[in-house]
Amino acid sequence: MSDRRLPTRQEVLSYLKERRNWGRWGADDQVGAMNMVTPEKRVAATRLVRTGRTVSLSRYFPKTRAPGNVNPAQHYMFTASRGSGGGAMDYYGISYHGRAATHIDALCHVWDDDGMWNGRDPQREITFDGATWGAIDVWEGGIFTRGVLLDIPMLRGEPYVTQEKPVHGWDLEDAARAQGVTIEPGDAVAVYSGREKWQAAHPDNTYGTQGRPLEHKPDDCAYGQGPEKPGLHASCLPFLRDSDVSVLAWDMMDLAPDGYDLPWSVHGAIFAYGIALLDNCLLEPLAEVCREEGRYEFMLTVAPLKVAGGTGSPANPIAMF
Repeated sequence: MSDRRLPTRQEVLSYLKERRNWGRWGADDQVGAMNMVTPEKRVAATRLVRTGRTVSLSRYFPKTRAPGNVNPAQHYMFTASRGSGGGAMDYYGISYHGRAATHIDALCHVWDDDGMWNGRDPQREITFDGATWGAIDVWEGGIFTRGVLLDIPMLRGEPYVTQEKPVHGWDLEDAARAQGVTIEPGDAVAVYSGREKWQAAHPDNTYGTQGRPLEHKPDDCAYGQGPEKPGLHASCLPFLRDSDVSVLAWDMMDLAPDGYDLPWSVHGAIFAYGIALLDNCLLEPLAEVCREEGRYEFMLTVAPLKVAGGTGSPANPIAMF
C-alpha cells in the first residue's frame, strides 16, 4: 500500500458499497466469503499440522458482571441423586455480542442502509424467532482453513496498539511482509493488537468502556461508535477485500470513534464482503506460540453452535501447529 494517507469518508463508503461481494457467488448465496474455503483449501490446511500443538483463541465464559460485561453470562449448577450416587448438571445462558465473550458473527448480524449481505432486507429477514437469511447455521459444517497471525505489536516494537495509533491497512501489509507470509484466498487472518497488555496498562479503563460505570447502556457497545477504544481503522477494509479473507479474528476490534460517523466500520466487512468475524479473541497466547514455533501460519478450526436463525455463536477457535 504505497498510499499511506487516511482515506476520506467518501472513500471508506466506496470500500463498503462499490467493492461489495454481493452476487459474486450468486444472488441467493448465504455462505459469503466462506465459499473460498473449498475442500481443497481444507485439505491444504491440514498439511500445516506438524507438531500437533494446539492453542485456544477463546476467552473464558464471561460470568462476572463488570464494566464491558453488563449482561454477564449465566452458569447455574445443580445436582441430582441417583441411588447411592448422583450427578451434576448445569445451565448456560449468554448474550454474547459485545466485548466480553469470544464469538463468531453470522452474516445476518449487521447491515447498512443498502441492506444485509447480498442486499437482503433486514425488515423481512430478521424475525423474533430468528434470522431467515445468512444465519449461523449456514456454517453448520464448521470452519477449517489456513490461519495466519499478523502481530502488530511485534511489527511496531511496542507492547500494544493505542487510541492514537490504530491499526491501518498498511500495518497489515507490513506485518505480513515482515513475517514472511502471504495471505491467500479463504484464509482466516488473526490480527493481534495486544489487548491484554493494553488492559494491564489501563486497569481503571476496561476495554471499550472509557471508565463508564456498570450501568452504561448496552447500546453503548456499538462497534464503531460509543466509548473510545483502540483497534482497527477503516483503512483495513481494502486489505480484507483484496486478500479475499474468509475470517477475521481479532482481540481489539473497530477503532472507536471511527472518525467517519458510520453505523459500522470494519464490522461492515460482514455485510459488504461476506466475511465471518471472530470477536474478542484471546490472541496473546497464539502470538507467543507463533514466536516459539517460528511460523505464523497454522490450521484454524471453528465449530459454531448449530442454532437455526442465530446471529452468531459463542466460539472456541483452535489453532493447530
